[in-house]
Amino acid sequence: MENLVLPAPAPVLLPVAGSEALFPVRRIYCVGRNYADHAKEMGGDPQREPPFFFAKPADAAIPSGRRIAFPPATRNLHHEAELVVAIGLAGSDIPATGAERHIWGHAAGNDLTRRDLQDAAKAGRRPWSMAKGFDNSAVIGALHPLSETGPMTSGRIRCHVDGALRQDGDLADMIWPVNEVIAFLSRLVTLAPGDLIMTGTPAGVGPILPGQSCRVSIDGLGAAETAFD
Repeated sequence: MENLVLPAPAPVLLPVAGSEALFPVRRIYCVGRNYADHAKEMGGDPQREPPFFFAKPADAAIPSGRRIAFPPATRNLHHEAELVVAIGLAGSDIPATGAERHIWGHAAGNDLTRRDLQDAAKAGRRPWSMAKGFDNSAVIGALHPLSETGPMTSGRIRCHVDGALRQDGDLADMIWPVNEVIAFLSRLVTLAPGDLIMTGTPAGVGPILPGQSCRVSIDGLGAAETAFD
């Protein structure tokens, strides 16, 4: 074994529903504006815009149930309820018709966003990294194997803040369904086991305040929950 000048980072591990097994996270890819109603509320045009991607560091992922510090450097933290796809088989240039075999499973997720930082980045034509990829910014529920859930082409996706309903959509309303997202992304990078894809959010994104709790739920997948100090 090579001599390391620093201790190797601990692996990022997420729970598997109904099991003691853990899923190791390699990378986190996110799809922007993948629901027409959300694209419109953010000022986009869902009829013309091709899919685009941004990333979060692997260690931004935290399991459901954590209580975390309210993120620094923001006065406008937003929730974004999302279906998370976990990759179990490597591939590049994957055809949409064969994408399902690369899926290990699914989970509910929350793509936390420092919206004020994102708005400033957009205005300055700058990257979104600090708006999207900060500490604890990817809340991930327990992963469910594909063999239990099927392809997840439909199902209600909701977000509650302190029990109040904020987002209520259906996975069937994605502009680019999961198989097309995988196909498109795999033409840009080689997907590998351990990769997570956060597949976009429906309309209704909004603020979370210090002291509040947030719950994202998807039919058949349980929830991704967190509370903020």
